Amino acid sequence: MRFTSEQRFDDGVLERRFTLGEIPGVLWTPASAPAPLILMGHPGGLDRMYPRLAARARHAAAAGYAAATIELPGAGDRPRSAVAEQARADLRRALEAGEPVSDEIVDRLVLPLVDQAVPEWRTALDALLALPGIRGPVGFSGGVISIGVRLAVVEPRIAAAGLFAGSFVPRSIIEEARAVTIPLLVLLQWDDEGNDRQMALDLFDAFGSKEKTLHANTGGHTGVPAFEGDDANRFFARHLR
Repeated sequence: MRFTSEQRFDDGVLERRFTLGEIPGVLWTPASAPAPLILMGHPGGLDRMYPRLAARARHAAAAGYAAATIELPGAGDRPRSAVAEQARADLRRALEAGEPVSDEIVDRLVLPLVDQAVPEWRTALDALLALPGIRGPVGFSGGVISIGVRLAVVEPRIAAAGLFAGSFVPRSIIEEARAVTIPLLVLLQWDDEGNDRQMALDLFDAFGSKEKTLHANTGGHTGVPAFEGDDANRFFARHLR
């Protein structure tokens, strides 16, 4: 991990950009230390997502958490995948035509991403927890929800997850979800035009966790109510402190 820039905001939060090999990322740390760590998932395009990610991170920092994110494979300036680009085009065509999205398209789009992204997240976690002022236990917050599911299964350092149900989910990931046992808070936008609501509900039903909570709000993909950030902080306070 190599830090490439830093800035401190008026609220005392320190933002540092870094590279992990060829993977860019951002780390936000509160003035108080040591701080539990929340990994912030997103759909890719770190620069495009930055305003929303920074807002989420600073809201978490106000509650005493460090937050970090990395760029997804095939997003931003990272090399593109021809398979993923074709699957994304096939998905758009199906949605625009009002046709069902086949399991085959979802698998081509999501499974290679999960297979590559999860080891990268685990490598990032190794590096982040080695830094002074950051400690476990660790939370995961955001999407892509299939990445969050896989991480919850294979990464024992993640103690709780707040998952955003805003993307298509392969049937094999729904089966993996039965092995998830950590506490979960799942956010679902009921009117998300680019998401399969029933698939999200099937995934929630499949989770093996004894504590799992579903927050469903009306509105489209980007219409998550601001108060959900407060609820997320309270959720992580119960499990990361």
